[in-house]
Amino acid sequence: MIQEQTNGTKAVIPLTSLWPFLLMTFGLAWGILAAYLFLPAMMASVFGRISGNHPLFFLAVYAPALSAFFLVFRSAGLSGVRRFLSRLRLWRCPPAWAVFLIIGVPLVFYAGSAWKGNLSSEPSAFSAFSSLLIALLLSVVKGPMEEFGWRGFALPLLQRRLAPIWASLVLGFIWGVWHLPAFLLSGTQQSTWSFLPFLAGTVVISVIMTALFNATRGSILLVAFLHFQLMNPIWPDAQPFDTYILAGIAVLVVGLNHKAMFTRGNAVVHVVSSCNRSQKEE
Repeated sequence: MIQEQTNGTKAVIPLTSLWPFLLMTFGLAWGILAAYLFLPAMMASVFGRISGNHPLFFLAVYAPALSAFFLVFRSAGLSGVRRFLSRLRLWRCPPAWAVFLIIGVPLVFYAGSAWKGNLSSEPSAFSAFSSLLIALLLSVVKGPMEEFGWRGFALPLLQRRLAPIWASLVLGFIWGVWHLPAFLLSGTQQSTWSFLPFLAGTVVISVIMTALFNATRGSILLVAFLHFQLMNPIWPDAQPFDTYILAGIAVLVVGLNHKAMFTRGNAVVHVVSSCNRSQKEE
């Protein structure tokens, strides 16, 4: 296998791995959901009706992570998987990012809800504390797991050829389109949403996540935490005004990090490093 040269060192995961990653990620997720779209009666009789909490829906959601782990194992073995997982230990970030993750994201939703006019009128979605805990647990184990694939695997590969801002836009579009079948299936949360505003939102969020990922030298933990915060069931409904606010934040992030976003000098380009000192190798 020909290894890609990045920053003067051989990359463990070649750039060409991006294509099988996308094929596997789309193939698994779209294959499951397409079966429910085109063979609904058969799938419902064999596996039950699809919903956001159905095991097959979870399998579709996990497609980016499963694809990433398979390709890391294929190229770098168990040691590569361990080094890939070591990105979960990268928890340090600049203070401004810490404030945004912990305080800023909730403010986005409360401000958006106030803008929408439902901040004080919308009733709680949870009738009991136990239902809130279940919703929080599902939010932790569902969407954030995608980040092993999107930011942990695909983004570093894209940044070998594109500046972070362009990699963000490309990945955000791909990420949004990947969700499309869920918008066509009744029983999923996405079936009640409009796709084009959602697609615009994924592109906006992708820009913010790219800046965070590079600022933390490739932390999967922190981008997964941001993903969780953006779907945290505690926050009030603020659509579509939360997207407007996040778009403004994305513009601010790009403006404050113009050099880092438009040049590849500080971009994370390795999925796993060629040695155990992964943070230094990045």
